Amino acid sequence: MSAEVTDALFRSPLHERHVALGAKFAAFGGWEMPLEYAGGGVLREHASVREAAGVFDVSHLGKARVRGAGAAAFVNSCLTNDLGRIEPGKAQYTLCCDESGGVVDDLIAYLFADDHVFLIPNAANTAEVVRRLAAAAPEGVTVTDEHRGFAVLAVQGPQSAELLGKLGLPTAHDYMSFATAPLFGVDLIVCRTGYTGEHGYELVVPWDAATLVWDAIVAAGVQPCGLGARDTLRTEMGYPLHGQELSLDISPVQARSGWAVGWSKPAFWGRDALVAEKERGPRRLLRGLELTGRGIPRGHMHVYAGEQPIGETTSGTFSPTKKVGIALALIDTAAGVQDGDLVQIDIRGRRTEARVVRPPFVQPSVR
Repeated sequence: MSAEVTDALFRSPLHERHVALGAKFAAFGGWEMPLEYAGGGVLREHASVREAAGVFDVSHLGKARVRGAGAAAFVNSCLTNDLGRIEPGKAQYTLCCDESGGVVDDLIAYLFADDHVFLIPNAANTAEVVRRLAAAAPEGVTVTDEHRGFAVLAVQGPQSAELLGKLGLPTAHDYMSFATAPLFGVDLIVCRTGYTGEHGYELVVPWDAATLVWDAIVAAGVQPCGLGARDTLRTEMGYPLHGQELSLDISPVQARSGWAVGWSKPAFWGRDALVAEKERGPRRLLRGLELTGRGIPRGHMHVYAGEQPIGETTSGTFSPTKKVGIALALIDTAAGVQDGDLVQIDIRGRRTEARVVRPPFVQPSVR
């Protein structure tokens, strides 16, 4: 099964549903995906997730499967987090690094069994993650790219459990665990995770069943949301986005994602470089910045302490929840900046004051 391709961009199986809802589209990792919908846009969609429930089509996310004797042990020897700390039926956030400690991608690993791991990487990086794993796989272990075999629907918000429960889907399982359940005669994976900071679920749905499942979710009272709101929600949580807060040039130590590294594991890609960086201390660290006045920061804006340049923003937006501009920024550790300090962001030629804070900017309710 393959996605429709238009002007070199893939489309999700829900594209026509998005068109019917008046979606504004944008390119994400080689896919044409909805940015926002008519009738309210990003602010309304953001509020629906914080206050009720929203559904995102995130079918552009990758899907890959690793199978065979020792598949889980193999994945654990490659990716940063310790897969041995979870049991089948659990999911884990992890990183694929190169030998320099740079981040090829961040992804979710679903552990089905010792011989079966399902991976959800980012859209633009799926082929590279699959290539690296396939090249390293021992005899008897297969790595297959199933990017366009499944859709992914993220249902997020305080009412998500109640509304999905109306469809007979399981919702009582723990955070970062998943269950397989039938709907419309097909099996879905329902995982208690998300990218918004709210209680929520991500549904992995066979490609051909995506429209039926989407229609049922919307009919249950869930607000369709585009990737614009997804970005404001994740920024309020301080969650990293690959290509902005994580990259081949930004290590998990610098991005404060060391919690997703199994430091006691004997081997994983990039281990030596990351251990060395952790021991000597990173040259820069990811921090949150909250404007004290008006302004909307964006990525790649210079940050100053007085007249001294000390870093650069990686992401920035207006927080619909706090009604203030917020940003994530890589700040030089040599500058000695601490939480609570005041710095300035150069927003289109105007220095705007911001306070250094430790994300999240908004209290999460994900657990």
